[in-house]
Amino acid sequence: MAVSISAVILLGIVVFVLIRGGYVRLSNALACALFGFFLASTGAAPLINDAVSTVTGWISSI
Repeated sequence: MAVSISAVILLGIVVFVLIRGGYVRLSNALACALFGFFLASTGAAPLINDAVSTVTGWISSI
């Protein structure tokens, strides 16, 4: 749970910086956020969670 919360905060900061820097428009960021929201309710969500957990586990073991 702590990993997912910190990932959300980190990705939120990245999106905020990209919007403020003019690299990404607000409409594009909202489309990506909605895509992620709807992707989370599909059958791919457990696979994505497992992949992220595996990668963070590898990073923390370094």
